[in-house]
Amino acid sequence: MKLPTSYKTSSEIPIKETYHASDLTPAGAEERPGEYPYTRGVRPDMYRGRLWTMRQYAGFGTARESNERYRYLLKNGTTGLSVAFDLPTQIGYDSDDPMAEGEVGKTGVAIDSLEDMEILFDGIPLEQVSVSMTINATAAILLALLIAVGRKQGLSADKLSGTVQNDILKEYIARGTYIYPARNSLRLITDIFAYCDTEMPRFNTISISGYHIREAGASAVQELAFTFCNAICYVESALEAGLQVDDFAPRVSFFFNGHNNFFEEIAKFRAARRIWAKLMKERFHAKNERSMMLRFHTQTAGSTLTAQQVENNIVRVAFQGLAAVLGGTQSLHTNGMDEALSLPTEKAARVALRTQQLIAHESGVTDTVDPLAGSYYVEALTAEVEKRVMAYIDQVDEMGGSVEAVGNQFFQNEIRATAYRTQREIDQGERIIVGVNEYVNDEPVEPQLFSVGDAVRQEQATRLATLRARRDATRVESALNEIRSRARSTENLMPAIVAAVEVYTTLGEIANALRAEWGVYHE
Repeated sequence: MKLPTSYKTSSEIPIKETYHASDLTPAGAEERPGEYPYTRGVRPDMYRGRLWTMRQYAGFGTARESNERYRYLLKNGTTGLSVAFDLPTQIGYDSDDPMAEGEVGKTGVAIDSLEDMEILFDGIPLEQVSVSMTINATAAILLALLIAVGRKQGLSADKLSGTVQNDILKEYIARGTYIYPARNSLRLITDIFAYCDTEMPRFNTISISGYHIREAGASAVQELAFTFCNAICYVESALEAGLQVDDFAPRVSFFFNGHNNFFEEIAKFRAARRIWAKLMKERFHAKNERSMMLRFHTQTAGSTLTAQQVENNIVRVAFQGLAAVLGGTQSLHTNGMDEALSLPTEKAARVALRTQQLIAHESGVTDTVDPLAGSYYVEALTAEVEKRVMAYIDQVDEMGGSVEAVGNQFFQNEIRATAYRTQREIDQGERIIVGVNEYVNDEPVEPQLFSVGDAVRQEQATRLATLRARRDATRVESALNEIRSRARSTENLMPAIVAAVEVYTTLGEIANALRAEWGVYHE
């Protein structure tokens, strides 16, 4: 094994051999936690007052199967649910649609109607458990379904807590589960902002995601920069729709990746809080302190997990999770060791959750706030990440913002270039991946795998047919007509979507009604 000839972070930031007081900038270590610009944390006491929410991202097969996994996770100490939806649900197709064939229940749970949502949360008291939903193009529909389930449990919408991802711009950049043209998608997002401002004050209306941007191959700096460019676009869209910044910004949250470069990740999270606080105060003139506080969920990096020597992934996840905690996350999901091969088994999910519990209760890192503050290296890295992120934001501003940067492929090309460089370094042995290009074993990969069979689609299709036969078709058509009418106007769509799901209009029917009015996006 050869030693590196140069040292740098994932963002190509050169790493000096040693750091000294002369490397520090005035900001950072001297700031007080819980005070602007929140570099050291959004609360003065951080984890002394309350630990982060321990979420485990889960969902597969039918709603009944996923409900069983949620109950298992809650029994083992998870403190919040994070729902994964299958691909048809994400892009607005019912399970019996020809477009759904081969994908039903595979990457998450299949949700076609309120009936599925009722089963998904059966026996789970929504007034006690916060629910995060990783959903974007169909976020308005899934949020409406959650509201309807809450009402079935006797809860008004203002009693529900959690987060809906609702971040469509990163879909055009990094994932691809978009449906409508960007401007129409932004309309849906601002409709959710406005609706939740009055109806759901405890709910986070958006979780602006750098996670998927990073998974696509971006560096730490690109992850932050492109996420904040998207966030700026969302804020501007809400302002253009007539909302006041302090009416919606306190419920804006973020979703970041916990990657491998330990100190760069900690610096990334610290820099993120400082950047957002300054953007909200100086650019958007927010007055409410909560508008300036960046609150974020972290998920450890799925792209770093290896099929070879899967037990090594336990260690990777542990230090990625530790970096997130040292960086001040409000919520954390730790990946299962076997996720490079399949959905996690129950054992892998339990080990991943225990990893968080070990960090919380045995490591001692929660005993003091921002324990790495004042580190010459961490403070210098925090400042350098901030400087490079702001340079990207300025560049995108000059293009006219995120929608234009998506359209001219700027984000996509930047990510491709970084991903190519990273893979080339791995292929040439300049970047060591333990068990892959060094310390390799010849043992075959034979872990226990979790899989979802194709029978799920037939089960869902049968239930859909029964549902359509027994529901009131006249009420369904009336509800769809109201959605179409509002789509052609500027009226908020959320009340109409909530009314539609309550009469058991399906997700695919609602998405198709909007497709008919707005069309679809093609890259």
